[in-house]
Amino acid sequence: MDQPLILQPQQSADACVIWLHGLGADRYDFMPVAEALQQVLPSTRFVLPQAATLAVTINGGYAMPSWYDILAMSPARAINREQLEASTQQIISLIEAQRDSGINPARIILAGFSQGGAVALHTAFLRWHGPLGGVLALSTYAPTFSAELQLPAAKQQVPVYCLHGRFDDVVVPPMGRAAHDYLSSQGVPVTWQDYPMGHEVLSEEIQDIGLWLQAILQ
Repeated sequence: MDQPLILQPQQSADACVIWLHGLGADRYDFMPVAEALQQVLPSTRFVLPQAATLAVTINGGYAMPSWYDILAMSPARAINREQLEASTQQIISLIEAQRDSGINPARIILAGFSQGGAVALHTAFLRWHGPLGGVLALSTYAPTFSAELQLPAAKQQVPVYCLHGRFDDVVVPPMGRAAHDYLSSQGVPVTWQDYPMGHEVLSEEIQDIGLWLQAILQ
């Protein structure tokens, strides 16, 4: 497994954002975003992990960086759960490493774009059992959430910021809204923000993320 890209802050680190890239991208994809955010978060370390290279069924079996295989697109994403759990363990190991380096887990944020966001949500709410600072869910969905699943009360302390493009034709907005609505129904403090964009990231969105992170980590 490739080592994560770690961007150290200007000041001594007292917080960390672990940011997962999307399908087919790599750990350098969000490096410019992380560098921009560190301008307003001078004591926040950014850790950008790299997904394994896997064959992706919906892309004709072509191998690419992927947190898990996507077997079918509809009606909902059919995914390889074993690979999802392996990626989740990778992220838990990164949380533990940051904790062991002296960062309070309550000041560790999980962030992810698209498929990376699905892993971040799964890790934060279904697999990580300690405190967590929050989750940034960009243009993403939650394939493992279900109405029958009751979250523990401790998860009501984990704020979530869902950001989505109104014209996203890869992860359509109702998929993102479903994740938001589930979390809201469970008492999680979750915010929805959409933008006039497709499956991408806008500068306005990054500014909003910076303000949200500042409020969480101040």
